[in-house]
Formats: sequence, C-alpha cells, structure tokens
Amino acid sequence: MSVHVEEHVWITLGDGCRLGARLWIPRTAFQDPVPAVLEYIPYRKRDGTRKRDEPMHGYFAEHGYAAVRVDMRGSGESDGHLADEYLKQEQDDALEVIAWIAAQPWCSGSVGMQGKSWGGFNALQIAARRPPALKAIITTFSTDHRYSDDIHYMGGCLLNDNLWWGSIMLAYQSRPLDPQIIGDSWRERWLERIGRLPFFPALWLQHQRYDAYWKHGSVCEDFAAIQCPVLAIGGWSDAYTNAVPRLLQGLQVPRLGIIGPWGHIYPHDGSPGPAIGYLQEAVRWWDQWLKGRDTGIMKEPMLRAYLEDPVPPDGTRAFMPGRWVGERSYPSPNIQPRRLHLCADGRLAEQANTHGGVLLVRSPQSHGKAAGEWMATGCPGEQPTDQRLDDGGALVFDTPVLTEDFSVLGPPELHLRVAADAPVAQLSVRLGDIAPDDRVTRVSYQILNLTHRDGHESPSPLEPGRFYDVRVVLNACGHRFPPGHRIRVSIGTAYWPIAWPAPYPATVSIDTAASAIDLPVRRARGGAQVAFEPPAHGPTTPATVVDPGSVRRISIQNHVTGENTYITEGIGGLFGEGILRLDEIELQVAHSLKRELTIKDDDPLSARYVLTQSYEMGREGWQTLIATRAEMRSDRENFYLTGSLTARLNGEWVAERQWNVTIARDLL
Repeated sequence: MSVHVEEHVWITLGDGCRLGARLWIPRTAFQDPVPAVLEYIPYRKRDGTRKRDEPMHGYFAEHGYAAVRVDMRGSGESDGHLADEYLKQEQDDALEVIAWIAAQPWCSGSVGMQGKSWGGFNALQIAARRPPALKAIITTFSTDHRYSDDIHYMGGCLLNDNLWWGSIMLAYQSRPLDPQIIGDSWRERWLERIGRLPFFPALWLQHQRYDAYWKHGSVCEDFAAIQCPVLAIGGWSDAYTNAVPRLLQGLQVPRLGIIGPWGHIYPHDGSPGPAIGYLQEAVRWWDQWLKGRDTGIMKEPMLRAYLEDPVPPDGTRAFMPGRWVGERSYPSPNIQPRRLHLCADGRLAEQANTHGGVLLVRSPQSHGKAAGEWMATGCPGEQPTDQRLDDGGALVFDTPVLTEDFSVLGPPELHLRVAADAPVAQLSVRLGDIAPDDRVTRVSYQILNLTHRDGHESPSPLEPGRFYDVRVVLNACGHRFPPGHRIRVSIGTAYWPIAWPAPYPATVSIDTAASAIDLPVRRARGGAQVAFEPPAHGPTTPATVVDPGSVRRISIQNHVTGENTYITEGIGGLFGEGILRLDEIELQVAHSLKRELTIKDDDPLSARYVLTQSYEMGREGWQTLIATRAEMRSDRENFYLTGSLTARLNGEWVAERQWNVTIARDLL
C-alpha cells in the first residue's frame, strides 16, 4: 500500500500550544478514511527516535492505518515546558491530540494508542481517562505502579538509575529545536528551554515513599477506570515485566499479555532473541478493535510467555534458548505454588526443619557486582554474570540435584522471619540456577528496604533485635530448571551498584524455621500452543554509521584504599548504536555517557556516584553540544546532589545551569 509521509505538522491545542507530529498515511485514506495509531512520547520524532519510528509506523501505514507520532509539550519542536514525567497536563494534551486525530478527514474516527516505556505508561494512563475515540491500546515495557516498578525505586530502595535517567533527561530536554522546522526563533526557544530545565534526579528523590505524587498515573489504583482492550507486553531481561501479570489479573476488559526474553526493545527487534513478528501481531490487534474484524487474536491464550532454558552466566546474551507456552487464563490453574523451606544447614528442602536455627548475614557493601544492569537494552555486558561472585557475601540455600524438569512462571515469593541490628536495613534476594559445573545463573531477584516491610506508604524504623515476618515478591520470571541442575536462594544485605546502600552496615538475622520460598511451578503438561510469525519491518530511514562507537563495563577493587569502583561507558552512542548521520535531514548525532560508582565494603556512607555525558548534534554550519555532570553522595541524614550543564553552539558557550540540592533521607 502506497504511503504518504508528512515530515512535520502542527497540532494546535486549546491553549494555543502547538505539538509537533510526524504522519504516515495510506494514500487511499484521503478518499477512504482509516483508523489511526498514536505514539506520544518526549523523545523527538525528528531525530531522537526517527531510525526506530520509520520501520514501525511505516509498516502500520502499509497495512491500512494512519500512524501518528507526536512529541509531547516541551519536547522536540513542540511548544511549552516539560516539567516532569506523567503530569496531568501530559494526559490533558493527549485527550486533545486524540480528538484532533479522530476529526481528520483521513481518519475513520477510531484511534489506537501504543508505546514502549514512557509511551507504554501514558497509554495506560490516557486509557484510564477514557477519551471516546480511543478504542484499544498496546502497552509495552511499562508499569501500573509508578513507585514499585519504575526506574526510581525498587522495594523501597533508591535505584541508582534514578540519577542515570535523570541525567539523561537533562541532556535530552536541553537539545536544541531544529532551525529547519522552527526558523529564526529556534535559539531563543532553546535557551528558554534550558533556563526552565528541572533537576530531574532531585525532583524524584524528594518523594521517597508511595505518596500522592506516585499514585498519580499508577493505574493499579483503579483498574476499572480502563475500559478499552489492552495488549500488555514485557520481557524477562527488561525491568518492566511485573505489570503484565498484574494487568491481566486486575483489568476486566478484553486483555492479552506477551512476555518474551527481551530487554527494553520492541519485540520485532528484541534482544536477547528470539525476536517475534510484533508488527504483525499489532496489526491483528488493531484490526480486531479498530476495524471490527475477527482476526482470531482473542482466541490466543491470555498469557503467552517464553519459558527460558538455562544458559551460561555470560554478561552478553544475544539469544535465549527456550520455548513459548500459553495460559488460557491468568492467574492460571496450570501454575501452582510449591514451597521450599530454608534450612539452617544451607539446604532448600521440601520438608520444613522445625528445629530451625538463626543465621546471620552482613554482606560487603559492594555485594551485587554480578548483578548486571537494572534494565537491559541490548548492550554488551549488561546481563548478570556468574552469581558465585556475590554468593560469597550472602547466605545461600540449595536444593539437591534435580531429577526432573522444574519450570517456574510468575513471581516467586520469599517468606522470611528477620531481625536487624540497625533501624534501617536492606535485603537482596536472588533465585539462581546452579549448573552441573557449579556456575550460577540468576533467574530472578528483588531488593527490600526493611522499613517498608508493611508497605511503601508508611515505612517505619526497625526495632533492633526484634524479629519481623516479611514477604519479598521477586520479579516475575519464566525458567526451566532441568535435571542435573540445582535451585539456589541467596540472601544478602546490599545490592550495589543497582541500589543506593542503607545508612548503616547492618547485620540481619534469619530464623530459618519460619522462612520459605513459594515458587510458581508450571505443570509440564497443559496450557496452549503458541507461535508467532517471524519479525517484519517497514521501510527504513536512510542513516549512515559515522563511527560504530564503543561500550565498556568494568569493576575495579583497590586493595590499598578499599574502594570498589564500577564503571560503564558508552562512547558515541548511549546504547551502543554509535555516531549516526540521519541522511534525510542531514543531521549527525553522538551521545556519550560515563558512570563511575564507588564504595568501600565496610562503609555505606562512602558511596559516591559521578555521571558525565555529552550530546552532540548538528549539520554543516550548525553544531551544538550539551555537556552534563551529576554527582550524588550521602550521610545518615541527607542525600547531596550536584549537577551542571553547559550548552555550546559552534564551539562557543551559550548557556549554563548549576544545581546543588540537599534532601533529607526518609528511612532510605
């Protein structure tokens, strides 16, 4: 089907704010209107996501849909100010955008919405606002709970990616508007945008518990508000997977879930592989709900999940062996909890040891070196490595050698009776697969701030020495433990560099007689057959790799100073994509970022995080550079964040920002 592409159009909102949009429209739609699919994010349609957008939205247009890619208020060339994530203003604007799309002569009046990450979040949030023209959504790598399952906090612990992502947003939101679109006013508007830039990491750190700030936009607060069909997609290597089973359980509308082996990448480009024909699956979904055709998609299992086979614990994984399985409903009667008890002698056993025994653990503060990244994005070295590196600083509990397949699908739950010798303490819990050669691959994990043991809204300090019953829900997983392997549960008291440490080097006591893990065991038989078409793509955007760039990840232990340093560096491309030239718009883009996280094993207050980055973009005669630096440290009372940003045009300084923020620790 022939497609007409509009490089840039303005959508004017009721308050006069103009949002920039890029359109892919089937040429036949100008005589015979078609449904539309909206993607609404702040990542710049013109250059930021162009290489990704073209093959996806072009494919939708080739298959009978008008595809509309909109930059949110204050991003790209759009007017206005982007003050934060997921604001009510963002949703209000989207309601107007959807109404505008539905009213266009090339649109039939039916609109779908899709998105990954931020776009997956706001697809859910906007669906809960019930715009009349919105008939269905696809939410990919998103969450229903902004506090417990986003990039800021995990288990009531501060994720170090809060600073990473906040720093990236500083660079992203200070990029210049393109003069080819804006004209002579681009510089004035660029400087205005930089001048109003919030210090994102501090903005999010000011809310350290599940308060009204996080409840806004968390659709788990009222699943019934969503009245349109939902297709929810996650990946085991991604950080946004737990929402898929919760959405299937909590929503009452027609809904489906897909969980593959992937990191934070659309499934038709999914890594680790195998990738799937996501675009074909999306068209089946849109045909069902936007065109009213019975495509058979609702006859698919409610949950289609990839059950991974064990692999060596290498940091780089291009492919995960395994198979697709299907569950007709979720929760599924085919998945039942199987309890394994923690024993004082290190066994993980079917039978409880009622005599028990109390075990103590105090991990080194660098515990977590083998964790990999909180969120995989297809980069080299980002996967968790051999867990034996961390198991030396943890309590470990192992099953005997398995004699039959043991498959889990869903979130494991660990029940512990614990005490600590400090008012604030952390737990890190890992589920591992021990191969016959004793190498250990991490299957799932979770961290918990024990002051959040009764929930994230009202944490309370621990009474040192007092035992508490706590529940730790590990990340959902799909894994087959084969005969000859063993299952391991590992428990530590830190997880660096994933999470910022507690203010005390606490020792935690575990009463094994009252501690067990419930594994969501899937029966070997039962379920439904699952198959996907191979990946497909629409037309690609012309782009030249100017330099392939490089990525490095290293850990250093200084035996003189006692410091442990974790370094990651992407040169040229943030996610290993290198320096790119977007040929159609004659624009070159390079994004480099370096993280350095240091800590001493005996001192959580020694933690320090420094992040530097540069973002260069331009064309002949117009070269811009954004350089940022962010640093974070803490004592027992406060967090200390500093930041700086410098903007240059053709090598000359044009703007600068400085931040210096102190934020009180709230049982964190």
